[in-house]
Amino acid sequence: MHTNVEKIFTFIDQESSFIEEQESATYLEGVIYALELWITDKKTPSITNPSKEQIRKAVQLAILKGMKQSAQVNHQMTPDAIGLLVAYLVKEMSKGKKELAILDPALGTGNLLYTIMNSLPTENHAFGVEIDDLLIQLAAQTGELLTCDIQLFRQDALKPLLIDPVDVVVSDLPVGYYPDSETSQDYFLHSEEEMSYAHHLFMEQSMKHVKPGGYLYFLVPESIFESKQAPKLHKFLKETGWIQAVIQLPSNIFKTKGQEKSLLIIQKKSETLKAPREVLLAKVPNMSNKEAMELFFKKIDIWQEENAK
Repeated sequence: MHTNVEKIFTFIDQESSFIEEQESATYLEGVIYALELWITDKKTPSITNPSKEQIRKAVQLAILKGMKQSAQVNHQMTPDAIGLLVAYLVKEMSKGKKELAILDPALGTGNLLYTIMNSLPTENHAFGVEIDDLLIQLAAQTGELLTCDIQLFRQDALKPLLIDPVDVVVSDLPVGYYPDSETSQDYFLHSEEEMSYAHHLFMEQSMKHVKPGGYLYFLVPESIFESKQAPKLHKFLKETGWIQAVIQLPSNIFKTKGQEKSLLIIQKKSETLKAPREVLLAKVPNMSNKEAMELFFKKIDIWQEENAK
């Protein structure tokens, strides 16, 4: 007996492979074709009442297969384990809110954002920004299948954004140098000595587009506060926000040591709120260790209770 996830993946895989062979297209272009067939009801998988998470997971599996064949550096997806952890934290820290507006300025295929949207009990509206045409097509089709309330913008996210301030920003930040020195001049975090770090500029742009008191969840390089451009970042964060948590992610999730990341949670300063009593500094244990994970979540609960006093 095949599950809905298996049936959906098989459907997408078969259609994608057919297009790949017949049209000399890439597998990911085949995924776009397969999802279009499904959206327009021209051909659909044989499934009964699939949940949004089943659809997301199956589409994710197909995209991951295509990305393994792709040589493009920007064609990478946030690991599901990280997405579910970020989703848990967003959900816990947004308790009491009936509606949430969420922005991902480096959307990619939308997997991280959709994982969060699927986990929230509240009504939510999202915005996603992505410059890569193929990735935003995949994000748009996935969003349509999941019936998400989302607006997508295909543009350089560091250029001016026509997006009102949101409650939450979440992003697996693109790491590296930003090549457009003219645009980077408009940012406090631009570097005078060398090309500016894109991930720093994304953080500044995100801060502009979140409401006072709103939260920002960034997946950042582990060494973000040790780089040559880190002193300016420290200054910027001190002036505009409160660091709520720095959570080191398990190294076994990442392929190489240089790719290891942490989750940085920041709250934008607000005149009606106070800085946290204590910044949460934690390390996520091996996620397959159930007892260790339970203790980790307990630590987060205690930290939240202390900060709420």
